Amino acid sequence: MINKKINKVAVLGSGIMGSRIACHFANIGVEVLLLDIVPKEGDKNSIVAMALQNAIKTNPSPVYSKKVLNKITIGNFDDDMPKIAGYDWIIEVVIENLDIKKKVFEQVEQFRKPGTLVTSNTSGIPIHLMAEGRSDDFKANFCGSHFFNPPRYLHLLEVIPTPHTKPELVDFLMHYGDKFLGKTTVLCKDTPAFIANRVGVYAIMALLHLVEKMDLTVEEVDKFTGPALGRPKSATFRTTDVVGLDTMIKVAKGLYDNCPDDKARALFKLPAYVEKMAEKNWLGDKTKQGFYKKTKSAEGKTEILALDLKTLIYRPQQKVKSSTLDLTKPIENLKDRMKVFVAGKDKAGELFRAASFGLFEYVSDRIPEISDELYRIDDAMRAGFKWDLGPFELWDAIGVKEAIEGMKAYGHNAAPWVQEMLDAGHTSFYKVEDGVKKYYDIPSKGYKAVPGAEEFIILDNLRAHKTIWKNSGASIIDLGDGILNVEFHSKMNTIGGDTLQAINKAIDLAEKEYRGVVIGNDGANFSAGANVGMIFMMAVEQEWEELNMAIRAFQNTSMRIRYSSIPVVVAPHNLALGGGCEFSLHADHVQLHAETYMGLVEFGVGLIPGGGGTKEFALRASDEFKDDQIVQNVLKDRFLTIGMAKVSTSAVEAFELGYLQKDKYSISMNRSRLIADAKAKAIELAEAGYTQPVRRKDIRVLGKQGLGIVYAGANTMYSGHYISEHDKKISEKLGYVLCGGDLSAPTEVTEQYLLELEREVFLSLCGERKTLERIQSIVTKGKPLRN
Repeated sequence: MINKKINKVAVLGSGIMGSRIACHFANIGVEVLLLDIVPKEGDKNSIVAMALQNAIKTNPSPVYSKKVLNKITIGNFDDDMPKIAGYDWIIEVVIENLDIKKKVFEQVEQFRKPGTLVTSNTSGIPIHLMAEGRSDDFKANFCGSHFFNPPRYLHLLEVIPTPHTKPELVDFLMHYGDKFLGKTTVLCKDTPAFIANRVGVYAIMALLHLVEKMDLTVEEVDKFTGPALGRPKSATFRTTDVVGLDTMIKVAKGLYDNCPDDKARALFKLPAYVEKMAEKNWLGDKTKQGFYKKTKSAEGKTEILALDLKTLIYRPQQKVKSSTLDLTKPIENLKDRMKVFVAGKDKAGELFRAASFGLFEYVSDRIPEISDELYRIDDAMRAGFKWDLGPFELWDAIGVKEAIEGMKAYGHNAAPWVQEMLDAGHTSFYKVEDGVKKYYDIPSKGYKAVPGAEEFIILDNLRAHKTIWKNSGASIIDLGDGILNVEFHSKMNTIGGDTLQAINKAIDLAEKEYRGVVIGNDGANFSAGANVGMIFMMAVEQEWEELNMAIRAFQNTSMRIRYSSIPVVVAPHNLALGGGCEFSLHADHVQLHAETYMGLVEFGVGLIPGGGGTKEFALRASDEFKDDQIVQNVLKDRFLTIGMAKVSTSAVEAFELGYLQKDKYSISMNRSRLIADAKAKAIELAEAGYTQPVRRKDIRVLGKQGLGIVYAGANTMYSGHYISEHDKKISEKLGYVLCGGDLSAPTEVTEQYLLELEREVFLSLCGERKTLERIQSIVTKGKPLRN
């Protein structure tokens, strides 16, 4: 691999993709030059400035923090193209028109330094055509780099070399995209729509045709092809509305025109109802109506209508019932759920079989056309379309042999190589050996390790042979090199007594025989916090002693994480709320994924953080007090973070909100690397001569001096009708703990003193009727209640 550093990136084209690609490079600390054309009149940079402003306003945000925007400089093609000479990577993101792209590359060639990396973000134009007429050096350093929209959140980066691209440059891009941009990098051939859109648009088009054939409604299809199947909540039609029907039509038309030998080519022709929608300009969110339409009722209430595909008239959504879906609900393991789907006797089962069997034929036929290796197709679909199981993984879940038999009944046949695989005694596309995931390699007719996987630790691959202890809520897995991992596996990874037991057991074991502990998992979320259902039951039954013991156990576990004799690294990702956040607050180091949404959210259920979180914020406020500042301002910031239940929108913002401490956290851009990075950090801490910290006895709290500020602020908010009477009560109790109680003067106290105050207040709030109403609303309806 070439030794190349990317410090500065020039992005040419500031449309929806260009502006967001620029933002994502700024997210990782790279200096960005964002250029676009000059308007016919007015400010020469007005087009690019407006595009960037529009990007920043979108929700979810393309940036980790507004502070990263100072990394982006804007300009225009006329005045600023010479500046690209000083940039390490030039990415073209202009309109999808070959002639225009070639003109831009002609300009680029005038100013780029030899050896500079140049890529195109095209989603479909053949890469080799864009390089025609360019110098040998340009061609050697040129390829496709197809980001998916939005670049921050969709983790696919397709890398498409031409015959002239230097192989070492391809290796560099594959590695850089994975490690620094947080992408699943997929090497593609220069074929129409590359991999993800070729397979993904086939899957959508096949469904659009099946809808007519099976007489299905919009709501039925989205219910049957959503989360129950391991696909996004937006499923099929809602996703099309978000992406834009015109975008999908464009890709489908391109595939129809450019794939004359594709057996499924007829499916890329639009069904009549889709053509009519395009004629009416019902393209989805961008035209305010597509398969769904948001309206206001006579009472002013927002209502989302669904399109009747026969009449093309919008109507109220209909509730979808399915016995197959009902049977899948209690099944947590997605692969086991697939067996229920394939055996389903209703419309959901029928659609699953018809769609999946067609998909299996399609992807097996695409090898070696679009990829020589089957795992690349699965990687592309998981990262680009957010499928939890790629097509070959789904096929494995059903059973390769069983699926082939089912396919024949639906008029589909697997490619010959699949039968050859089975005839050779290989029964699956993937297998795990000694913790290493391997894929079936068609040319060698045997299994090979998935390249790059050796740098990841996938708990799924270790669980069967490396679990040394487990209970109903968590497992302890030996990661090797003296490091243990505590993996949660309760629903939403909520924290109960079994989770606390596992953490304490892992620390016990590590202190005797190992070197360190990682707390991390491969679930959809790190943890949604404490099991509030359990708290609710104890409070309703007035089992105060049991509840007191449960809260004490939680606090003691947080303190054990902080004060054990071995390093404990917490590795959160996605949601890290409540107790999940409190464990992070007490870790020796937090190794978190860039997309971590961390917060102390207990206020929303009428409580305060009770697992050491409130104590820890009082401690951190104390450490931030300086003699020359108004100490109440520090207290106010900490108070508002808890009182407003602030949740970070990224790992970077988690630091800005005070959940992370300088030099005690690191960010993993790629989620697949998270556990491996956390393990490496635990080893680093152990080898640096980790010493057991000493419990703090020097926490300065403000007592009545701070309480006056808290009470006055809460009263003002209540008088202004910003908060309810119960919010005011919780605020005052939160302030009471943060200030160390009603001490007559600022005083130094111990951590234990604050923990006891925290627990006392938590228990008192559990006895409040309005708090119980809030908890009940979350537990039974999944919705917060303001009372």
